[in-house]
Amino acid sequence: MAAAGLHYMFSLGNREPLVTAPFAEKGTRGWMRAWEQPRFRWQLGLGLTLGIILAFGMPHYFAFIEARVGKVLADPLLPHLPARDMSWTTFTIIYLCILLALIHLGRRPGAFVRVLWAYCIMHLIRIGTLWFAPLDPPTGLVLLHDPIVDTLFYPTNPITKDLFFSGHTATIMLLALGVRSQWLQRLLLLATVAIGFLVLVQHAHYTYDVVAAPFFAALSFWLAGKVVRK
Repeated sequence: MAAAGLHYMFSLGNREPLVTAPFAEKGTRGWMRAWEQPRFRWQLGLGLTLGIILAFGMPHYFAFIEARVGKVLADPLLPHLPARDMSWTTFTIIYLCILLALIHLGRRPGAFVRVLWAYCIMHLIRIGTLWFAPLDPPTGLVLLHDPIVDTLFYPTNPITKDLFFSGHTATIMLLALGVRSQWLQRLLLLATVAIGFLVLVQHAHYTYDVVAAPFFAALSFWLAGKVVRK
């Protein structure tokens, strides 16, 4: 039932129009026509503002999360996986996927603004799930090293309790839901599976974090559709 529900949301997100004309036009002409609409300017401006606030606010929230005492969960899969540092492989895949998705979405203003809002909503949801599910990292954790985020936001304090749900897995799933190209969707969906597996090999997440991530990504994408249609 859960797999069927996710498949339905994935299909629905890619069949229905993201926004009505002129938001659905592509390229420079599409951006010019979309920018003429006050509704689009407000959606884009508010989405970017919220994204910036989250980018600079989340490190402070993660510092609070790190200071809490959490629970170590029994995991059905992790004891059978060797703990290895897969950071470079993980983030090479992540940033290549983000680059490809941004190139694609950059030509589609309607799709871009919906994914932007979905990403912000997803992080707002994560603030709630992290609050209500205080967890300590799994046994055998190998620290994930993000060459960009660690340098800009966490140069001295590694984050280990940013657990439920997996933001890395959810982000790539969100991009898979948002792009309009079938081959790129399939590539991003494969990358979602790969990232989920790699963070488990790293013991950076529980299996529950990874399994839940696509569902929260789908929920965020659906909610963003409601926002951009208002």
